[in-house]
Order: sequence, then structure tokens, then C-alpha cells
Amino acid sequence: MQHPRRFLPSISALRALEALDRLGSASAAAEELCLTQGAVSRQLQSLEAQLGVSLVQRDRKKLHLTPEAETYAREIREALDKITQSTLRVQTAPMAGTLNLAILPAFGMRWLMPRLPEFARRHPDITINMTTRLQAFSFGSEPIDAAIHFGTADWPGTESMLLKSEQLLPVCSPQMIPVGTYLAPQNILEMPLLHIQTRPKAWLDWFEQHGVSVSPDDLGGTMYDQFSTITQAALHGLGVALMPDYLVEQDIATGRLAALQSRPSEAAGAYYLVWPKNKSRDPALTKFRLWLEGQAQPEDPLPR
Repeated sequence: MQHPRRFLPSISALRALEALDRLGSASAAAEELCLTQGAVSRQLQSLEAQLGVSLVQRDRKKLHLTPEAETYAREIREALDKITQSTLRVQTAPMAGTLNLAILPAFGMRWLMPRLPEFARRHPDITINMTTRLQAFSFGSEPIDAAIHFGTADWPGTESMLLKSEQLLPVCSPQMIPVGTYLAPQNILEMPLLHIQTRPKAWLDWFEQHGVSVSPDDLGGTMYDQFSTITQAALHGLGVALMPDYLVEQDIATGRLAALQSRPSEAAGAYYLVWPKNKSRDPALTKFRLWLEGQAQPEDPLPR
């Protein structure tokens, strides 16, 4: 796609506009950009001439952006951030591939980490930078090439690959229910329930799956932000947690937690590798995706 030159102002002029919007004064913008105030003013005048619109209101030598210019500045700020991030990535790994991957803490640690040494042996030229994300985010506004995501394969503007389905078990402290005592879903509904923020409908879906008609108002209880904290709450007898079986297998085996059902049930969602469509041909991502296809075996148990 060709970009007409009139739609591509100079980076210097855009930086001046962005700095004036963010800092609020030409003197502050000049100091940050290591320019004089006059140079900042000339950059803005050049930008106005190229665009053919007024961007700056001048009041007794003080510069103010017009409302339209403020909106423009916010939009180009994202573009400047992307240019900076891409340049930094090229500079830090000019001869090797780099993959910026968002992971979910529990699944990333228990499923991905044990497998990564093999990928590192096969592809020593690729660096994987990982960051944790619990909440939904936009690929367009963050420097992330791909993500391990739980849910359904409906993230807008992306492609995905199934990694693992999930099996859920209701568990609690043996102080509440002795180990080996299985309860009917209706009886579990009468107990204090523990919820996790990233899966607010988990209990609702589980009860409906087991033939118990409930409304959200029936599902009181406390809320936790991560599986690590909700596990501790269950261990200390604060209620019943609906947990992925691979996260509580050891606690059940040692008697620290009691499973309230004899068999786990499949969750409504699953774990996916997700990436933006415009990253589909990225060399590092392609190698990672092809390798991960051999690891994505929903029928096999997770490594413990």
C-alpha cells in the first residue's frame, strides 16, 4: 500500500505536536526535545502548512492545541510508541527473531514452561519475551505478537490454535468436607463459593452443565484475582473453589484438598494461542506456532 507524502508528516513535527499536547507548554516540550521554543513553533507551523489545517492557537506567545489537534496528537502518540518499540526490538535483536508473548500465569507456568527448553534447543536464534496478562487487551495498543488466551476462538482480528481443553473440579478444605466424600451439585450450591475474576461465569456454567438451574443472584461468595490466591482460600477453609484439575492434583493427592466430585468436567472454554492476522507471517511466530502444534494435544494430561 502506497502512502502519499502529504499524509506522512516528519517525525520531528509529530514529536513536537505530541509533546506539546502531553506536557501542556512549548517550553516544556522544547526542553524534552532539546530544542528552543522557536524551533518547536517552527515545527508546528511546518506541520500546519503541510496538512493545510490550523493546529495551534497562539495567545500572547503561549501555544494551545485546538480540540482537533488534541485528538490528532493522541492518535499519533500510539503510532510513535509503536515506531519506538519496533526500533528497539530491531536494535536489541538485529540478527535473531524475537517473540513477545502474553501468557496466563498459572497455565503459562504449568503448561508452557516445562516445554520451552525443547523449543530453545531447536531454535536458539529466537528470543521469547513473556509478560502476564489476566485481563483482555488489544494487540493494536500493546507490543505483543501473540498470547495464550483462555476462552473461545472469537478474538476480533486474530487467528488462533487450540492448545488445551480444561477439566474442572470443585474442591475445598478437608475441614469442611472429609476427603472421599462426594456431594451432589445441589448440595455444593448450599456451600460458600469462591469465584475468580477472570472466569465470572464459571460456577454458573458448571451448575447448568450439571442440571442445576441457578441465577447469578444464587451464587454469592468471595472473589479472587488469580488461581494462586483462590487456591490458598480453599486450603484455609474459606469455601469451595472450582479449579482446573492440573492445578490441584497434588493437593488432592496429599489430602490438603478434598474433591467434591469423583470426576472433573470439561470447562466451557479452552486455552488457545492467539495472534493478530497481520502477524501471521512473522518468522519467529511462525516457528513458534509450528513447534507448538506438536505440543497441543488436548487428549493428553498436562505435565505435573
